[in-house]
Amino acid sequence: MTLNPLTAISPIDGRYHAKTKKLADYFSEFGLIRYRVKIEVEYFIALSQTEIPFFKNFPVNKLADLRAIYLNFTEEDANWIKNSEKITNHDVKAVEYFLKDKMKSLGLESFLEYIHFGLTSQDINNTAIPLSLKEGIQKIYLPQIHDLIAILNRYKQEWKEIPMLAKTHGQAATPTRLGKEIQVFSERIENQLKQLEQIPYSAKFGGATGNFNAHFVAFPEIDWVLFSNNFVNTTLGLSRSQTTTQIEHYDNLAALFDCLKRINTIILDLNRDMWTYISMDYFKQKLKDGEIGSSAMPHKVNPIDFENSEGNIGIANAVFEHLSSKLPVSRLQRDLTDSTVLRNIGVPLGHTLIALESCINGLNKLVINEVKIAEDLENNWAVVAEAIQTILRREGFEKPYEALKELTRKNEKISKESVHDFIDSLQLEEKIKYELKLISPHNYLGIQLVK
Repeated sequence: MTLNPLTAISPIDGRYHAKTKKLADYFSEFGLIRYRVKIEVEYFIALSQTEIPFFKNFPVNKLADLRAIYLNFTEEDANWIKNSEKITNHDVKAVEYFLKDKMKSLGLESFLEYIHFGLTSQDINNTAIPLSLKEGIQKIYLPQIHDLIAILNRYKQEWKEIPMLAKTHGQAATPTRLGKEIQVFSERIENQLKQLEQIPYSAKFGGATGNFNAHFVAFPEIDWVLFSNNFVNTTLGLSRSQTTTQIEHYDNLAALFDCLKRINTIILDLNRDMWTYISMDYFKQKLKDGEIGSSAMPHKVNPIDFENSEGNIGIANAVFEHLSSKLPVSRLQRDLTDSTVLRNIGVPLGHTLIALESCINGLNKLVINEVKIAEDLENNWAVVAEAIQTILRREGFEKPYEALKELTRKNEKISKESVHDFIDSLQLEEKIKYELKLISPHNYLGIQLVK
């Protein structure tokens, strides 16, 4: 079979290809190779600007041509490297040979051995991967998560005055406002995004086992730590880990994945609440001509977007969990287990994008059913018991909690009339009774928290 969305094994590249294909520039094999090429080229250019005598007569007019190698990188270029890898059986060495071949065509034969000078493959991988991750997060993930927040923020304003019966332990509880319940989720996500923004994209760059052995033995007069800090931090925009083994220790990468997992968990919580509100008839869903809810029951409009989002978050978080627990662990100065695991970074991000889009689609279908929400409030007058007993406490009434418990803790419906009859039976001043009778499930709402 020819590989296409119909024959792909993974649904990320199959059923959901249209939703995830924008990640390919960052997390595909092509993307990884292109980022490796970029790191090698920029490292060579950085070397050319040092005091290494060999670069004294380097033709600076070739710098644009060198950068064009990765700026104009093609699938044909990637295939050249993959074919070379079949011989070398080493992916980064194949990139080195590709660049040397390109440099020959640029008339830079005398500088070939300064490609990959003093480096191990992990100096390339541990800069290429965090750089691709940083740019993928910034250019693909963050815009989509901000789209979700924008919808939530719009709803919280539109619904901020709508009273709603709260449910704690699945039971009727102190009323709330629908807009505030939406703000709970937007605020939680925004708080986690602030933490996400503080996590550095760390990179390892220090030679075979992190000590600049090869660099130092060749040119001991150069401050290689300063050089590498400038290259990684300034040129690449990453954060160089100062003391490493052969590989990056991945602690900050683990923190990043844990934070993405927490954001996903908040969205999963949102999905379940929206699903439940739909099941309670608090929301209807917009209808679409020709769309089928059930193959057997024509009346159904299933909350499939929230269900799809929840399912994909489950897969994403399972992989994020494995990445964050596995990557910081390596035998001695390194083993190869991180290499195959790192190739799967795009997997949880792919499922996360699918989940985000599905959640957004579900939110955009919501049609509020204010009649049902108001009906539930009216059918649950028992929830004003908290308000009444609190005012009775204020007035020094003896055992107010117990009095309200006697009224409300029965297997019978509590109505406005029964509450008012109870108030009339109390030995209170008329003005206090009047105050108590003003309270209803529709106005016992506390402070307006949505600004």
